[in-house]
Amino acid sequence: MTQPVTRPIDDAAYRALLDVRARQPEAVAEAYSARRRRPELLGEDGTLFLVAADHPARGALAIHDEPLAMADRRGLLARLVAALAHPAVDGLLATPDVVEDLLLLGAVTGRPLLDGKVVIGSMNRGGLAGARWELDDPFTAYDAASIAAHGLDGGKMLLRLDNHDAGTLPTLAACSRAVSELAACGAMAMVEPLPYTKDAAGHAVLDRNPAALVRAATIAAGLGNTSAYTWLKLPAIAEAAEVAAASTLPSLLLGGAPSRDPAEDLQAWGAALRRPEVRGLVVGRALLYPADADVAAAVGAAARLLRTARSDPPRQGGTATATRTEVAQ
Repeated sequence: MTQPVTRPIDDAAYRALLDVRARQPEAVAEAYSARRRRPELLGEDGTLFLVAADHPARGALAIHDEPLAMADRRGLLARLVAALAHPAVDGLLATPDVVEDLLLLGAVTGRPLLDGKVVIGSMNRGGLAGARWELDDPFTAYDAASIAAHGLDGGKMLLRLDNHDAGTLPTLAACSRAVSELAACGAMAMVEPLPYTKDAAGHAVLDRNPAALVRAATIAAGLGNTSAYTWLKLPAIAEAAEVAAASTLPSLLLGGAPSRDPAEDLQAWGAALRRPEVRGLVVGRALLYPADADVAAAVGAAARLLRTARSDPPRQGGTATATRTEVAQ
C-alpha cells in the first residue's frame, strides 16, 4: 500500500504549492474563479464517474491494516492527479482543502486539473469516525452558499440513520435544509443515506440489511422542499436493485472501503450499475489505494465496468450479474 504511484508529484511542484499556501491565500479564490466548468453533470454516454477524497476530513484515514494510509497529503494528491487524468473520470468529490490543493497545484504547474470536471463539495464531516457522537453529523465543510459562490456543481451530505441514536435527528434536519438550499442555487444535492446500528462495544456500524437500505433511500428521497436537484449515493449490495428501485431519483454507487481483491469490488458494482436509476460511480479508497498501487489500472477497470453495464441493462423484471470475466476485460 505504501508503494509510490506511477507519477508522484515532483519536488518543485509540491514546494510551489506549499509556498502559495503560505504566501498567497488570495490565490485560492482566484483559482476557483478561473476554473472552467463543464455544461452538464452527465457525460455524453449519460453516466457520471467521480473519485472521492473526503474521508480524511472526518478522520477516516485507514486502508486495511495501515491506520494512516490517507494521511500523506502529497501521496493522496498524486493518486488523485493520476485518477483525474483518466478520460473516463468526470470529476471529484472532496472537502475544501483537497479541492483547493488540486486547484492550486494546477495553477502552479500550468496544468489545470479540475477544468472541465464536475466538482462536488463535501458538506458534513463533523461525525468523526469512531466518535461517540458519530451519527450527529454537523456541517463543517462546504455549505450551499459557498458551493454556489465558488462555482461548484453540487454538494454531498452523509445521512446515517439509527432509530436508537438521537444524533440522527439533527443530521436529518440539517440535510433537509441543505437539500433545499442547494436546489435554490440550482446545484446538485447528493445525499448518501445509510442505515446504522451499534455493535457490542457500542460503535456505529453499517446495517447492510436490504430492507434497512431501502428505508434509508426513501427517507433521503423525501428531504427538502423539492427533490428536483437531489441525487442519491447508494452502497452496492447484492440487493441493490431493490434499493435503486425505491425512488425515481438518479443515483450513484459508492465504492466504499476496498477489499483485498479488486475483482470482488468490481463484481459487487456490476449488477447494480445495470439498473436504469443508477447513473454511475463515486469511488474513493478502492480506486485511489489499490493493492498494487496502480491507480490508473484500477480506474480503467472501473470505467470499463461502467461502460459495459450501461450498454447491457437488465431485462424488465430481472436482474443481471457481473462475472469476473467481464470486470477483468
